[in-house]
Amino acid sequence: MVVKVVTESGADLPPQLIEELGITVVPLYIRFGEEVHRDRVTISEDEFYKRLEHPKIHPITSQPGPQDFLEAYQKVAAGADGIISVHISSKLSGTCNSALMAKDMMVKSCPIEVVDTLSVTGGEGISALLAARMAKAGESLENITREVKAAVPRTHLFALFDTLKYLLLGGRIGKAKALLGSILNIKPLLSLKDGEVIPVGQIRTRAKGIDKLVDFCQGYGKAQDLVVVHATTPDEAVTLADRLSPLYDRNKMVMSRLGPALGVHMGPGALIVAFREE
Repeated sequence: MVVKVVTESGADLPPQLIEELGITVVPLYIRFGEEVHRDRVTISEDEFYKRLEHPKIHPITSQPGPQDFLEAYQKVAAGADGIISVHISSKLSGTCNSALMAKDMMVKSCPIEVVDTLSVTGGEGISALLAARMAKAGESLENITREVKAAVPRTHLFALFDTLKYLLLGGRIGKAKALLGSILNIKPLLSLKDGEVIPVGQIRTRAKGIDKLVDFCQGYGKAQDLVVVHATTPDEAVTLADRLSPLYDRNKMVMSRLGPALGVHMGPGALIVAFREE
């Protein structure tokens, strides 16, 4: 059975894995006033973070529309027996809804399963990669969908932020707003619960923040998948990955970059670890 995997750019998948596993990625949109960009298509990570640090206007994001997904589905359906479409938390974006609308618009008879990962960036990426690896192995759409949905509650994400400013500006702060009254120069630690952003701690230094990310992961024991994502600090990402190697084979870890669409909300300096527990 040939199953195709579709996701959106919020999964922050590395380009080499997208190509290797044949994943179709639908870009999110970034808007600087009237100037509109497609995530990683018309604006790169380096260009985006440079502009974000000295913005004339703060950017906003928007999800792909149903037509974007319809075009993606129509393109891959020609050579597929089924499509699994894996997406960012519906509590944080309307992307899943756009995908579901596109599914209803499909004329060609090709089964489509839309999965809400209740996660973002590396957490979402873990589900997309699981689907793609199973698809490459020839698994059925039914089996892939079942395994990906089962992985959702066992996938955890922890993030170290330099500031809550970008989450606040982007309107995605959720329950983390409880940290806004904290003293200056505190680095917030955030996670996701049921698809929403929640605070899990706050520290004074980056080094202690990385210690906390390691502690969180160690609390769950060995991992089946592990992804480290950074916005602008690749050396810290390598350090974090090295320290997590007792939990997961270092050579199999996925190292990725936080793209413009999520960088709008997380900001420079964000460092994220996501893993699927055994």
